[in-house]
Amino acid sequence: MSDTGNRVEQDRQLINEARGQSSGATLWAYTKLSGPGWLQSAITLGGGSLGGSLYLGVIGGYEMMWLQPLMLILGIVMLSAISYVTLSTGDRPFRAINEHINPVLGWGWVIATLMANLVWAMPQFGLGTAALQQNLFPSLLGSDDSSKWICVGGLFLASAVTIYFYDRGGWGVRLFEILLKVMVAVVVFSFIGVVLAMSFRGSGLPWGTILAGFVPDVGLLFEPADRFRTAIAESSAPEYWTGVVLGTQRDTMVTAAATAVGINMTFLLPYTMLKRGWDRDFRGLAVFDLSTGLFLPFVLATSCVVIASATQFHTQYDPGLLGEGERTGVTEKLNGGYIGNLNKRVRADNASGGELSAAELERRREALPAADRKLAAMLVKRDAFVLANSLEELTGREVAHYVFGAGVLGMAISSIIILMLINGFTICEMLGRPSEGPLHLFGAMLPGLSGGLGFLFLWGGKEADFWIVTPTSVFGMTLLPIAYLTFLLLVNNRQMLGEYVPRGPKRVAVNIAMLLALTAAMIGAGWSIWSKARWIGVGIVAVLVGLALLVHKSRRDGTHPAISDTAARQPSTD
Repeated sequence: MSDTGNRVEQDRQLINEARGQSSGATLWAYTKLSGPGWLQSAITLGGGSLGGSLYLGVIGGYEMMWLQPLMLILGIVMLSAISYVTLSTGDRPFRAINEHINPVLGWGWVIATLMANLVWAMPQFGLGTAALQQNLFPSLLGSDDSSKWICVGGLFLASAVTIYFYDRGGWGVRLFEILLKVMVAVVVFSFIGVVLAMSFRGSGLPWGTILAGFVPDVGLLFEPADRFRTAIAESSAPEYWTGVVLGTQRDTMVTAAATAVGINMTFLLPYTMLKRGWDRDFRGLAVFDLSTGLFLPFVLATSCVVIASATQFHTQYDPGLLGEGERTGVTEKLNGGYIGNLNKRVRADNASGGELSAAELERRREALPAADRKLAAMLVKRDAFVLANSLEELTGREVAHYVFGAGVLGMAISSIIILMLINGFTICEMLGRPSEGPLHLFGAMLPGLSGGLGFLFLWGGKEADFWIVTPTSVFGMTLLPIAYLTFLLLVNNRQMLGEYVPRGPKRVAVNIAMLLALTAAMIGAGWSIWSKARWIGVGIVAVLVGLALLVHKSRRDGTHPAISDTAARQPSTD
């Protein structure tokens, strides 16, 4: 028996012995054996989650604390479903979907995952470079192009070496998971440290209001947050500013929801479980692993970022932008966004006229009431560097830049590593090859190359590199329902699961939970498609759905695929 096989049997024995003792012993055994859930945490705690959390605090204050945890719970429902199917049958999900559901959905899932890996790697390199240059080593690295190449090269090398250990299997997988757990811990404790420092300085934090923000409030989809409503009422154009704030609020909510669980996360989980040799006896461990390794670190880290951002930025503005204080380096960084917001306000009054000259734009900007200019300054997008600077007075420079910067860097590196790992699995599955060896390493290197070079040559020069995550996240949200619909069909597929199909009240509860998750994903995807791509996006979705229905009909008219022999396996005590 191989080392991996011996390890699996030892883990199985540990679980079965713990079950025979007590619930506490079982939980302790699960804690020692957890792994894939932490990998999920490593990818979701990336640039998208940080960017979404940061602007949730800016636009919604403490009122949106509930959004990311709720969306993650719905995502965990779907991840638990695909883990249940995978561990019950032992089938590789891509092949199972193609055989038992629909190859259009299977190939749509794998291609969407591949695209997401290649695209989402770019903002992670931007995030990591920004943390190194602006927070951790500003005097050493500076902001010139040569320093960016050094940062990108270092991030790529560190990620590639870590992936190499994973591909070795056995002890390499264990070492890989330990490294990822350490990185996640650095992220979580860094942000907790920042919030604790804020709590013990000055007047502290309004914890009652913060905790109240965890109560869901879907009304924020239809009206601005409370403190913005007050600022809007004092402006010269309440209808205009309501539309701007509400549109930004909705986009931010979609972004935050999309980055809680991405489509490539749904691909990662089953393959990491199979890589570890898990089967039916490990289904309880899989749910525990997701609940602790994914949910707790994500909620702690993102909530801390929302708290810090809301405290410093919600309905607040840089006085230097309005001439009410000294113009600092941060003021200059925010000035472009501030002028852009003012220009949009001016053009809204000139909608029926011709194009305004630069001089006329400037004159009309200066003529706007102070309340309008304050709103324009409040809505400027901030990045991690601006947040760290704003925290200096509350936490001190060491916590604001070094502790916060370490958390941001940990987010970037762990996300790059996991995107590379997922892509290795993806390429191997597309070609029908085992997820190991040179092909897996080749596939894993692609996001490192696309991410590093894409950041340097495509998006690296944009203002606030931190915010390149937003369009990427919206793109991911449009693809997420593909995976969710597929998992719903798999869980209810008797041909594949046989006796393991959920029955009775359990089946009703599982389907209700999955339908809620699918509905939320479809609402988010619909909003993203219509707001970003209009009829082109609708057309693409229609083509995909039509193709899937056509293939389904042709299968019904022909022969059914053979039932997998794994469906006849004996039931587990799990």
